[in-house]
Amino acid sequence: MQFLLYILVYPILWLISILPFPLFYLFSDVICFIVYRLIGYRKKTVRSNLALTLPHLSETERRQIERRFYSHMCDLFLEMIKSLTISKKELQKRFQFTNMDLFHEYEQKKKSIILFYAHYASYEWSTALGTHINIKGFGIYKKIQNPYFDNLVNKIRSRFDAVLIDTKHAIKEVIENEEKGIQGVYGFISDQNPKPNKAQLWDHFMGYTVPIHTGGEMLARKLDLNVLYMKIEKVKRGHYLATFIPLTDAIQNEPEFEVSRKFIRTVEQQIYAAPEYYLWTHKRWKHKKE
Repeated sequence: MQFLLYILVYPILWLISILPFPLFYLFSDVICFIVYRLIGYRKKTVRSNLALTLPHLSETERRQIERRFYSHMCDLFLEMIKSLTISKKELQKRFQFTNMDLFHEYEQKKKSIILFYAHYASYEWSTALGTHINIKGFGIYKKIQNPYFDNLVNKIRSRFDAVLIDTKHAIKEVIENEEKGIQGVYGFISDQNPKPNKAQLWDHFMGYTVPIHTGGEMLARKLDLNVLYMKIEKVKRGHYLATFIPLTDAIQNEPEFEVSRKFIRTVEQQIYAAPEYYLWTHKRWKHKKE
């Protein structure tokens, strides 16, 4: 059944991926109308999250953010499909970096890099980084239950020299790479909602004390790795700009969890500046303390 679903869906995805960009985003508008207006996909969760975290805004202002968010969300997931066939040149034009020289400086430090980023703007097209760097790129991700779609996600996200590592094997594989002398950059989307009973850090985020993901920092401490944050901004539809922000190049000198706190503060600032580009469908504040 899983394979049947895959062979039925894949041709549709491929056809979407080859649409010229004007038609591609017109199609995204149609999908947005269906998802937002007709189905109301996770609308209750989105409205709850916006009301919780942006209480200083009026109901009208939050509804405007909500509408812009759904448009962006549909663009985001269709852009992942577009990654099936997008060319290297086109991707580099649409996802650019402001300070690639800083990343190259970190490469020359001869240490692997933990790269934090968030469910903000275009984390899907961040694979463009692989077309600019001199070390191996790895993305930490949660495996999809359907093996055929999991292979498809691997295919999409590894087109530009990245290797995906399942979260369950991340620690083991990063340690093995370090033992083999493989210098790499490991991408962690670290604004997820970890299970409260496993969280080692609770900290303030968007007005509430919530569990904070600390896996990236723990690995950096264990292996003495450097840490960067990739701040991604949406310039206009289909165009993104990424800036690298140093979190530490001497983690042993940092207080425990300070890097994770720096990361979540930076994400918070981004959300307040342009909240429509955050992934509000996640139940990020499910486990919160007032």
